[in-house]
Amino acid sequence: MSRPSWAPAEIDLDRPSAARVYDYYLGGFHNFPADRDMAREAIQMWPELPLMMRTNRAFLRRAVRYAVRQGVTQFLDIGSGIPTVGNSHEVARKADEAARVVYVDVDPVAVMHSRAILGNDPTTAVLQADVRDLDRILGDDLVRSLIDFDRPVAILLVALLHFVGDEDDPKELIARLHDAVVPGSLLVLSHASQDGQPALAKRHQQLYARTPTPMTMRSLDQIRELFDGFDLIDPGVVPIREWHPESDPDFGDNEEADNSDRMVGFAGMGIKERAS
Repeated sequence: MSRPSWAPAEIDLDRPSAARVYDYYLGGFHNFPADRDMAREAIQMWPELPLMMRTNRAFLRRAVRYAVRQGVTQFLDIGSGIPTVGNSHEVARKADEAARVVYVDVDPVAVMHSRAILGNDPTTAVLQADVRDLDRILGDDLVRSLIDFDRPVAILLVALLHFVGDEDDPKELIARLHDAVVPGSLLVLSHASQDGQPALAKRHQQLYARTPTPMTMRSLDQIRELFDGFDLIDPGVVPIREWHPESDPDFGDNEEADNSDRMVGFAGMGIKERAS
């Protein structure tokens, strides 16, 4: 295929990207035939996938609104993906005009489109970086110009850590993020799981092995352990659609999601408590 003007030269158009496959699931247009072919194969295997992705996106919006209600208006959204309606800055700004958001993603298409959408907005920024390179993320001048780490920060790791293998120790990454923020900061996390559908999950992971970001699904207990150092906020780590369900007509959130046990994945929020 011919390379679109918005596709950076370093992108291999013939190799699917998890970020662009996710964009396709959400109804976006910044994907290529290889991404669409993989997504269609995955949907044939697991028809609930697009609904699961929309449910995950709705969780992100609910979590951002909850954070603002708790007085946290700074957001570090790592693994933010390709922009779609109802992004973190839209939701946060609607709740509090002073909210600040830094988006971080490793995918160059996601970064390019985020920058195009945000333009010269002085309260948002975009950084191309991998979650494994926390020194770069936390030390970046642009990040520090927007995020005041002497005040509580909401760290968003939504649908990200299942792309971090055990060899990269996601618990250690979270421990480093924990140490970088002050008490009162929030950890927002959603994660794919094999619980309830181990055979289907195994096939799905084999499919994602084709991408630069293979998938590692984890159990509910393993996902709870990722919150070590943070106190879980009620209702704890639960199926994604069950975390503070609410309806949001502004962004088309659908809380009438199928309750099928094929809708796997868990979400939660934790707070770094102040020392007693």
